[in-house]
Amino acid sequence: MGISGGELVVLLVLAFLLIGPERLPDLAQQLGRLTRELKKLATGAKDKVRDELGPEFDELAKFDPRQYDPRRIVREALMDEDEPPRATPRPPAARRRPAAA
Repeated sequence: MGISGGELVVLLVLAFLLIGPERLPDLAQQLGRLTRELKKLATGAKDKVRDELGPEFDELAKFDPRQYDPRRIVREALMDEDEPPRATPRPPAARRRPAAA
């Protein structure tokens, strides 16, 4: 949801001051009911779409844009080697001669 602990405390204090201690429990209960109903509606809609589309629903999951992380795609492309690396011959090391004094 993106609300930190400090923000939640501020919201609760504001709600307590604006709504009052008498009505706050009732409103919290109504908010809980509303949240459950919305979750139930979302689940029902998802199930209905899944039933109507059948196996096509699973195919649609393949096109989820969240799975296309550009960093992961580039990393996999760089790590994927079609050919084994070729050994490059090294030039012979230059022989060192002692310095003439």
